[in-house]
Amino acid sequence: MAEAPTLLSGGNPQVPKGFGDAPVKAWIAAVPGWKSAAMARLDALVVASAPGVRKAVKWNSPLYGIDEGTWFLGVHAFDRYLKVSFFNGAALEPMPPETSKQKTVRYFHIREDEPMDEAQMADWIRQAAALPGEKM
Repeated sequence: MAEAPTLLSGGNPQVPKGFGDAPVKAWIAAVPGWKSAAMARLDALVVASAPGVRKAVKWNSPLYGIDEGTWFLGVHAFDRYLKVSFFNGAALEPMPPETSKQKTVRYFHIREDEPMDEAQMADWIRQAAALPGEKM
């Protein structure tokens, strides 16, 4: 039987770095509780909203991009929410609600007791995928 991934501070799973769907699916399976189903839904929204999306897990977080070597969205698990990072989120209309110390980055927090507006999230994903990605 495979050993369960270590959960880092805040409940973010520690999974091996990798590119493609498999590492992201492993991260989704390893994230605890309600966050696994919420992340699976977000992953499906990204795939549906950004044709040709590329996936990876780097720094124990799923990343999504269109062009080789650049990323438009990342996710990190915390105890009470999933933090969705739009790397060029300040250019989105309307901007995602959570600010960052980096002027171009905006966040959206997915919480267990607050339903996600899937239409708004899909629109943000489409907009973000059309912008230049961030090298990471």
